[in-house]
Amino acid sequence: MKKENLVLLADAYKYAHHKLYYPGTTQIYSYLESRGGMFNETIFFGLQYILKEYLQGKAFTQQDLDEAEGFLLQVFGRDDVFDKSRFQHILDKYDGRLPVVIKAVPEGTAVPTGNVLLTIENTDPDCFWLTNFLETLLMQVWYPCTVATLSNQIRKVVTQYYEETAPPGAEAGIDFVLNDFGFRGVSSVESAKLGGAAHLLNFNGSDNLAGSGMAIKYYNAQKVYGLSIPATEHSICTLLGKEGELEVFRHVLRTFPEGIVACVSDSYNIFKACSEYWGEALKAEILNRKGTLVIRPDSGDPVMTLLRIFEILFDKFGFTVNEKGFKVLPPQIRVIQGDGVNYESIKDIYKALKDQRISAENLVLGMGGALLQKIDRDTEKFALKCSHAVINGKDVNVEKTPAEMDADGNISTSFKKSKAGRLKLVKINGIFKTVIQNDDDGLTDHLQIVFENGELVNEITFEQARANVNNG
Repeated sequence: MKKENLVLLADAYKYAHHKLYYPGTTQIYSYLESRGGMFNETIFFGLQYILKEYLQGKAFTQQDLDEAEGFLLQVFGRDDVFDKSRFQHILDKYDGRLPVVIKAVPEGTAVPTGNVLLTIENTDPDCFWLTNFLETLLMQVWYPCTVATLSNQIRKVVTQYYEETAPPGAEAGIDFVLNDFGFRGVSSVESAKLGGAAHLLNFNGSDNLAGSGMAIKYYNAQKVYGLSIPATEHSICTLLGKEGELEVFRHVLRTFPEGIVACVSDSYNIFKACSEYWGEALKAEILNRKGTLVIRPDSGDPVMTLLRIFEILFDKFGFTVNEKGFKVLPPQIRVIQGDGVNYESIKDIYKALKDQRISAENLVLGMGGALLQKIDRDTEKFALKCSHAVINGKDVNVEKTPAEMDADGNISTSFKKSKAGRLKLVKINGIFKTVIQNDDDGLTDHLQIVFENGELVNEITFEQARANVNNG
């Protein structure tokens, strides 16, 4: 299958930059950072996919270049913008392999916002324009980074409530608390792959098969990480109408007499389903199963709905009180909330359960669009900026310090202020900090070369990326 034409994978305005850079420019050095945002740290992930899919090896062909020439002539309506010879030089001299070096922090690493995550520079002085031409593609790493970060922050919330309300040993279940329901809610299969794999750095629950496939194909994962269970949807539970819902529930239990099975139960009246169907008519069958029934509400206010459901289930099935003093349903029954789930509602849900002395171990979550789609580049404020150049043989530190005015008319330096110089990421007292490169400072640079003149370097496995998250 033919890959995308790399020559056309940039913002249109960039094709004039070979002329607009100041005469004598021979090198452009740029860096990527998360400037801050929803969270105060960012987990770096997804670059290896971009490198393998778009940049590694022969990045474009003569056919690609010829096709791009005609296309771009139509884009600009003039022949003095796109310079075919710039790309022809790369084809003729390097067989289409890109003369750049990219360094990055190891994937899976959590880095405080405001620090360098990646640098890129050209290795051929005639290709100074290439560094920031690649910004359009490289910037898209914001997406898997942001999903990985969001998923990880949710894990921190879940872990907090497990520590407060569940006994030691229960934390083993955290791996399956947040389940990726987002495949149908994203804008493309590629988004499902990238976002799904990013989530799997933190959890193992997923209905998004594309994420596991991406981890195997692009990160050499040694197994499928996204695991799931049999579960119904409304097309199953409404098939016999309102009067037949109980019969459908009975069929679900008998189809899977062992193991975990989930059943959406709000097709008509979730409270009646929990009290009369699950809690009475099918109670004995549930308690005699070698496995767990997971009841799924799918509408209404998540907090209020869950509190009422747990009240009913505790009444019908009984409960134990764990060593921390919180109520736990029998192991044959649990609840999954998959509607209205986002970072803020998750905090509200678990706080409400704690306030009612309900252990976090009773509940798991499904998260779709809010996990993989309701984010953008500004969620963590990603930017790629030039910080160093060589012009007429001289090193030049480059930065921008824009002024901005607030609503009261006060002028200050914008948060968009960029860094200057050739950078490295070091640890000082165990905390990441971006500093100017200085070989004499004795500080280890945590940025590693990952791409050099068309070749992938220091390839990372999915297992290593997961380990980096866990060791953060």
